[in-house]
Amino acid sequence: MSDKYFIVNSKVLPEVFEKVVRVKELLYTGQVKDISEGVREVGISRSAYYKYKDNVFLVSEGVKVQKATIALLLAHETGALSGVLDKIAEKQGNILTISQDIPINNAANVTITFDISQLTMDIKELINEIQNMSNIIKVKLIAME
Repeated sequence: MSDKYFIVNSKVLPEVFEKVVRVKELLYTGQVKDISEGVREVGISRSAYYKYKDNVFLVSEGVKVQKATIALLLAHETGALSGVLDKIAEKQGNILTISQDIPINNAANVTITFDISQLTMDIKELINEIQNMSNIIKVKLIAME
């Protein structure tokens, strides 16, 4: 089953989705020190948070999405990261930040945030193209703003 993204009024969703977003906000702003503290504060279990955290995002009403953050697991091979950066640039994405961990077990975690305001294709299509590139083990949309 392919991923599909919807904008849905929170009134029709289970309360847990809103609480997951709240935990993410608390963590980002530093109001809580870790996930355990965050889930305790909003009243959900850690398992509920982990179940939904990568699939629930807050989109501000009336604001056009400008940035996307993706997380990748790349094979530790020459050109893996530059290939991803080239693909994003080819589709008119503008790289804002890159964070790369040291490769462990021949794979490296990379997080890329990029401007998608001029993207020539849908973000989901771009993610699928990146996933199909050689040296890409996994790619996931983390956030959109």
